[in-house]
Amino acid sequence: MIVRSTGEISGTDREVHGETWVSKRIILADDGVGFSHHETTVEPNTETPLHYPDYIEAVWLIDGRGTLVDRDNHRTYRLEPGTMYLLDGHERHSIIAKTTLRMYCVFAPAVPPRAAE
Repeated sequence: MIVRSTGEISGTDREVHGETWVSKRIILADDGVGFSHHETTVEPNTETPLHYPDYIEAVWLIDGRGTLVDRDNHRTYRLEPGTMYLLDGHERHSIIAKTTLRMYCVFAPAVPPRAAE
């Protein structure tokens, strides 16, 4: 059994920062369960282009409002609490955050831990 809180992840190598986002990686490949689980926060008034060619990602938006842009299929979707999207075709996409976004993300296969920097 694994029991872990985002509080204990803060400030460790499981908290990863990007230009517009912070990812608290609650479960990673070294936990040995076949998927990873992250809490990701995106800063307001930002646009974040993303692409995961090696992963399937499911995202559930918990807080905030914004827009998801599917750059491969030229479609946009409203993001609001309760919205889920699944990147099952490795779509290139962008997240446009109107407010702070907080989302739970599941990746398969599991994302490996970051190497020591």
